[in-house]
Amino acid sequence: MRAKGRSGADSLFHLTEMGARTRRSNYIGSVALFLIPVLITIILQSLIYVVFMLRATRSDYMNISIALIILALVPVLTALTLSVFRPTGAPVLNAVAVSTVLFSFVVSVLSAFRVPLSYQALALCYFVVVFLMAYANVRYCFRKFAQVAVLSDPKIEDVLKELALPVVSKVDDLDNNVGMLLIDPAVHHQSKWSDILTESYLRGISVETWVWYEERCFGRMDVESFSLSHLVYSPSQLIYARLKRFFDIFFAIVSLPFALPVMLGVSIYIFCADRGPVLFIQDRLGYGGVHFKMIKFRTMYKNTAGGSTQVNDPRILPGCNFIRRLRLDELPQIYNILRGEMSWIGPRPVPNYVVKAACKIEPKYEMRMLVQPGITGWAQVSYNYAGNANEEVTKLSYDLYYIKNLSFDLDLMIFFKTISKVLSGIGAR
Repeated sequence: MRAKGRSGADSLFHLTEMGARTRRSNYIGSVALFLIPVLITIILQSLIYVVFMLRATRSDYMNISIALIILALVPVLTALTLSVFRPTGAPVLNAVAVSTVLFSFVVSVLSAFRVPLSYQALALCYFVVVFLMAYANVRYCFRKFAQVAVLSDPKIEDVLKELALPVVSKVDDLDNNVGMLLIDPAVHHQSKWSDILTESYLRGISVETWVWYEERCFGRMDVESFSLSHLVYSPSQLIYARLKRFFDIFFAIVSLPFALPVMLGVSIYIFCADRGPVLFIQDRLGYGGVHFKMIKFRTMYKNTAGGSTQVNDPRILPGCNFIRRLRLDELPQIYNILRGEMSWIGPRPVPNYVVKAACKIEPKYEMRMLVQPGITGWAQVSYNYAGNANEEVTKLSYDLYYIKNLSFDLDLMIFFKTISKVLSGIGAR
């Protein structure tokens, strides 16, 4: 078929007139997620650099302006580069690598053109760029993907309600802008659905499982479909798992000079408030289901009944709500870390009676013991306080996510989220 009177440049437009479809690019939306962190980065590094230069009584404003303009390219180029890649399980390391390469290149260019620089200011600017770009990339990787639809499946109606996504059941339902179609392989890999799946593949629509989408967007696993065969670790994860014990011991030793005075003060206060032992020692299940004695400060009156802590629990000693809010009652667990019974980060060990009750509801609850328990963990920073066995099973979905995605990046995210929760007091009882 000839298209008379049309140039090659018009050929694609002619095809769209004949029925070819067009769809919106996701790249602009991906870049937009980096916009605010990029602007904050440019402003902060500009202020840092200007302050250092003025303190050095520098008046060569042209050179300062050139340095600021070139430095501003680092977060911009970093954002443009990271937004091209498909979200991965190492957002922090990727952001650090890209921003470090670009920052080094920019400094080399400025040095090559003999622009006078403040290397102290550059060092601070580098940490600002790395930190904010790492944050931006984490936000990008855990974003809720736009233009997503779900292939009809009555078995996952509850999930569909939570995902709040449009449902398609035939080819005509596929909107031109749909970029991803979520399916249930057990249901949709049948001849009944072959037309819509084939159409999706031919259009370049990404076909993913709804379980993958839930994991990526909500940071949790579907417990019912989870299996040990889903655990496929990269070499970097295996290396980090071996180094994790070294980091635990190192940070435990480093923290002792700061933690010991606080622990002494808390001990004195608890003893004065309610004469008796200041420590609470309870048998818990650790890695591989091995029993160990977990230690924490006693923040309740002596001889009180056990069970989950309630809001404004009358069993808590006066003033100890503040101690619990700041998680100071967990400090004695540094001893458990040094003994190798716990880690700083991992699934939180719960009392044995909770384990038994949760296992009756969901036998897979024992899988959270596949890794070392921790003082804080992904479930602790992603879910509220679990007051019963059913809520513990819900938290299991987050623990399984941690077990599957265990990495330096994820532990770093948990560390910063823990600080945020401690300062805000969210989830403390």
